[in-house]
Amino acid sequence: MGKINILVTGAAGYIGSHVVKQLIDSKDYNITIIDDLRTGFEATIDTLQTYSKNSITFINANLSDYETIEAIITRSHFEAVIHFAASLIVPESVENPLKYYLNNTANTANLIKLCTEYNVNKFVFSSTAAVYGEPPIEDTLAGIAEDYPTSPINPYGQSKLFSEKILKDTAVAYPNFRYIALRYFNVAGGNVDGLIGQNTLNATHLIKIASETALGKREKMYIFGDDYATEDGTCIRDYIHVDDLASAHIAVLDYLKTNESDTFNVGYGKGYSVKEVIDTMRLVSGVNFTADIQERRAGDPAQLISTNEKILKKTSWRPKYEDLELICKTALEWEKGR
Repeated sequence: MGKINILVTGAAGYIGSHVVKQLIDSKDYNITIIDDLRTGFEATIDTLQTYSKNSITFINANLSDYETIEAIITRSHFEAVIHFAASLIVPESVENPLKYYLNNTANTANLIKLCTEYNVNKFVFSSTAAVYGEPPIEDTLAGIAEDYPTSPINPYGQSKLFSEKILKDTAVAYPNFRYIALRYFNVAGGNVDGLIGQNTLNATHLIKIASETALGKREKMYIFGDDYATEDGTCIRDYIHVDDLASAHIAVLDYLKTNESDTFNVGYGKGYSVKEVIDTMRLVSGVNFTADIQERRAGDPAQLISTNEKILKKTSWRPKYEDLELICKTALEWEKGR
């Protein structure tokens, strides 16, 4: 049986690059990457090319260039798409909503349209827990399941939810087209092999910021609110190691071979507070760095934890790196090498 031709958009970024690394390791795929490098990194592509012995096809293109993307899909005979390419900074989405609806929703719609026209019938979509909005804490105690009402509170979350709805409607209209929407919770850490990690500039992710602060790249960091209705007063989140998240994409690709479209949360089903994360980074780094308390940020739920029973029950995915110390250590080791 021959290799599967697969298109991965946005793979010069954090999560996409880790998925491509695992696609390479599986040896089952001919991989084409489309990325315009606006937020992704050419060095990441170079690393993946070297690792793959130059077996990856990389095309510098923007998904808004419909004719270029159509030409790529026409000549490549893809069987599947994994779609990461998107804007993802929540405050920016509030300030510039049209950027998010055009780059995230409109470009996704055009990509889906091309898939239906050229018989690309498997589609894995990078979604987000932001589609759930700001659930009251009493609703989050047992974890948020996939059937929890969606109610995004910012254009970023809305743009992803609109894309999910487009996928759902397309799958109804085109019976051969099947998709999986993966709703990520808080992704962190670096590749356990040390090959790649999070290069994001001006990062807003807690564990990356903590690793930068531990290494002196930031003078100090901030805790936004310590008066939430949690045990230590700080927000609780479900942190998942990026390699575990990446392996979920491989598992759902396999799932789509014989199963219908679906939506899955990807998390560990347990949470850690901001203070617990900071204390863990202090432990693994041996640095007692400064974390000052500031006012709450608007729109931060007190607690957001997944329930992952559905993906565990329906697919072959099993997390391997479900340990906060490991997540912090791999983030720190990657940051040291940058």
